[in-house]
Amino acid sequence: MIRKRKIAIAGAGVAGMALAILAAKQGHEVTLFERGSMVSSMGAGVTLWPNAMFVMQQMELDEKLRHAGGVPDRMRQFDQHGVVQTEFDISAINSLCGFPSVTVLRRELMSLLASELESLGVKIQLNCSITAADVRPLGLQFDLVVGADGRMNSAVRQALYADKVTPCYHGFVNVIGVSRPEQNLANNTICDFRGPGQRFGIVPVNNGRCYWAGAWNTAVDRERPQEEWYKELHQRFRDWPDPVKKVLLSGDTASVDRIFVHDIDPLPFWHRGNILIIGDAAHASLPTSGQGACQALEDAWHLSLILKTEDEPETALQRFYQQRYLKTSAAQRVGRELAGKIFTESSAQPEPLLPATHISASELSRFWMQGLTSLA
Repeated sequence: MIRKRKIAIAGAGVAGMALAILAAKQGHEVTLFERGSMVSSMGAGVTLWPNAMFVMQQMELDEKLRHAGGVPDRMRQFDQHGVVQTEFDISAINSLCGFPSVTVLRRELMSLLASELESLGVKIQLNCSITAADVRPLGLQFDLVVGADGRMNSAVRQALYADKVTPCYHGFVNVIGVSRPEQNLANNTICDFRGPGQRFGIVPVNNGRCYWAGAWNTAVDRERPQEEWYKELHQRFRDWPDPVKKVLLSGDTASVDRIFVHDIDPLPFWHRGNILIIGDAAHASLPTSGQGACQALEDAWHLSLILKTEDEPETALQRFYQQRYLKTSAAQRVGRELAGKIFTESSAQPEPLLPATHISASELSRFWMQGLTSLA
């Protein structure tokens, strides 16, 4: 029989809401704190690979997600002139994994998770900013305090580490957005265009919609107006192949954002006592890993399993770290390796589009599904 716990979660992102859903379904009393005035939809869209869809199935949300999103069956990488460099059969790896890959707008993923929380009677405490000084007192009020409060300014991570963990900037910006081109793009193909030190990716969703990201090397400049970044995006990619031109011409300006891309180094621990960090707060990876949201969902599922069997917090959280550290560190490493190859001006040879180098579908499927189906 599961011992019911009082659980505080800081951060209503993918990791925080997924954990809240899984914990609430087990009967735990969950309090979810969010510093913003609404659930954030930062990021244009997300690809949930089979490992993430496995977790969505455990939450009984996989069918709703497939209805909200798209199901691509291939990925193609092009040079900046539109010449195909590599192609990967997504449907083959889905078959090996036993789960689909689904692309979805981030706002729709977050809305789906928030709706499920509401149906479970879990209210998100908005405008409730948890500081590092709040964390220890929360640890006395709750059986478990979980920081799912992001890569850049995690208060719970700050409470765990005497020396501040500084996110690492990797020298490139992502300008992201959502489009619905008048002429539909191939609705089953993820396209990745690359030139020296630049990249433009287009991910189809459904109903003619897609999300995209244009990236290039630059210094951090938070004072520069958003519209200036959007203008530079158009200038840099205006002569690129037609699919890039089409999404730029049809971009929803309200969806456009610029993100200076950071990750964090692998950390030697994620918990102390009954206080824990998960998701990007614990192991933020670069978007080139393709695994940020996927590993956040895996965290939530693994932790929910451990809560079923372990009573003593220190033992439970140490076990969680041991289960998750190698896989999340691998995702971080692969993201850095691929980003280094894309955003190095001297890079001459195109790399495969997938978040891995020279890896077969069977090897990638084993990595993605590692530690999941055997425990279901």
